[in-house]
Amino acid sequence: MSGAILLLCLSGVQLLQPGCCSDQQPELESRNATAAPEKLFLQFVTKYGRSYALGSPRFLQTYRVFQENIQRHYSLNLISSNLSSGSNSAIYGINQFSDISPEVFRAKYLGSKPMPLPKFMSLLKDSKKPALPAKFDWRDKNVVTSVRNQRSCGGCWAFSVVESIESALAIKSGKLKTLSAQEVIDCSYKDAGCNGGSPVSALKWLNQSKARLVEESVYPFTAKTGICHYFPKSTFGVSIRNYRAYSFRYNEEELMQKLLEWGPLVAVVDAVSWQDYLGGIIQHHCSHEEPNHAVVITGYDKTGDIPYWIIRNSWGTSWGINGYVYVKMGKNVCVCPLMRTSHNFLQPQK
Repeated sequence: MSGAILLLCLSGVQLLQPGCCSDQQPELESRNATAAPEKLFLQFVTKYGRSYALGSPRFLQTYRVFQENIQRHYSLNLISSNLSSGSNSAIYGINQFSDISPEVFRAKYLGSKPMPLPKFMSLLKDSKKPALPAKFDWRDKNVVTSVRNQRSCGGCWAFSVVESIESALAIKSGKLKTLSAQEVIDCSYKDAGCNGGSPVSALKWLNQSKARLVEESVYPFTAKTGICHYFPKSTFGVSIRNYRAYSFRYNEEELMQKLLEWGPLVAVVDAVSWQDYLGGIIQHHCSHEEPNHAVVITGYDKTGDIPYWIIRNSWGTSWGINGYVYVKMGKNVCVCPLMRTSHNFLQPQK
């Protein structure tokens, strides 16, 4: 993982109440597409339901961007095959983002803002740390909700916070509920809604305001910033009483310990090259820019030649590996900041 790893630690979640996924890699596009760009573009338009008037300025401009993206896929795959170890290196190709430029992609989908964090210091000596399993995934424990799609809203910072709280709730209470990311997008007043924000800032707002996260069915996602809504105390909700945040840069062993101890972790990552990701394990291709996208780490796998983190994204299940991405462990590749929700819940109250 590249850059500082930021661990956001949510502590003390309160429940207020009235009266998963396969990790199998999907079929991937060929590393070197042999079809003509015109045919590939028409196939793309059909598959993803785009509507462009044939020969219009918009059609021609989009086709030009599509051609440039195809060339980038070829370059990324060439580098990946030459530099990566093992047979499971990342593959890049045509997906739902192939008709937009990297600049538009950054503006629309990479909306997480970085914040400096103190380095985490363990109080336990190495000899006292428990042995870690070679493979672990919180999805196997039924405490991870389904992958969602932020669409063109730059609200990944809000989704990641909410998804971590959902898992903390499920770990503690056994109740797996889908909570409202739209509530955080609309109400975290120091953030910019669909124009970007910080997971740490969202946590601070949740902690200071004692706001209750209601279920998504009550406060549904609209893919745009709206007016903050409030609900009666009789409405089911989850509130945060405290949080902690640390940097885990170059300390991935400790990160594995905390993943097992605390539950799924929110990570802020450099996701510029993720625009083209289809599957496999990312080992290169980080832009070395600032962290720009918030995701959730649900597990890891060290049983193969290339150990990797299992990372949940918010771009829908058609992206990556059923909505997930694998990133190589041990090199601080791409991933920079992280967050976790604690399991300290009060009993539900009416």
